[in-house]
Amino acid sequence: MTVYAIIGGTGLTQLDGLSMKALLHPDTPYGSPSAGIVQGEYAGQDVLFLARHGHPHRIPPHQVNYRANLWALKHAGAQAVIAVNAVGGIHPAMGSGHLVVPHQLIDYSHGRIGTFFEGDLDHVTHIDFSHPYDDGLRAKLLAGLRACDYPHSDFGVYACTQGPRLETVAEIARLERDGCDIVGMTGMPEAALARELDLPYACLSLVVNPAAGKSEGIITMAEIEAALDEGIGKVRDVLAHVLKH
Repeated sequence: MTVYAIIGGTGLTQLDGLSMKALLHPDTPYGSPSAGIVQGEYAGQDVLFLARHGHPHRIPPHQVNYRANLWALKHAGAQAVIAVNAVGGIHPAMGSGHLVVPHQLIDYSHGRIGTFFEGDLDHVTHIDFSHPYDDGLRAKLLAGLRACDYPHSDFGVYACTQGPRLETVAEIARLERDGCDIVGMTGMPEAALARELDLPYACLSLVVNPAAGKSEGIITMAEIEAALDEGIGKVRDVLAHVLKH
């Protein structure tokens, strides 16, 4: 049975219903992970859970220690990673509350340490990253969404921006011209680091607001929090289905 690691993003700093067996605080060659790794049982299956932004939510996306997080999960026994992300919707079908399983991504972040392959190396390593998300894991997430009968999209190009500020209207227009469907701040380098560790990786993205310029008025935290409150229960249902099946 595959041991899944779930990385919780904004709105999912803890996984309700997770029965904790141990709380791991591993030391890594890259520093400390964002929080302790919860080793427990969810939906009757062994699972590892890590809050990407810490618990409580305190680490901004550009300061997350992505290398420590992924290394710690791998060495705790993770065999696959499901990442949960709160995102803005660019594609007209991807409004607040919509769930997306992205199939591609474009990295617009900068200054983040994005590889394990640096320093005093014996040789240079170039991973293939043509398709950043694992097809098998994406299929499991989509099966869960269909079983739960939640509105969702089985495609999506994820634009990863630097944050922590939200984007300008002109920036979103540029991302749309580039072919992006959703925008978030944590998709990279997380996906690439998982590939370097040979960990199957896929995202379940919850749209919590229309991106800048996609609705009237400004984006408010009240709007985002309301969408999170409404949508996180659906995320938990889908995760439970994936683990059970």
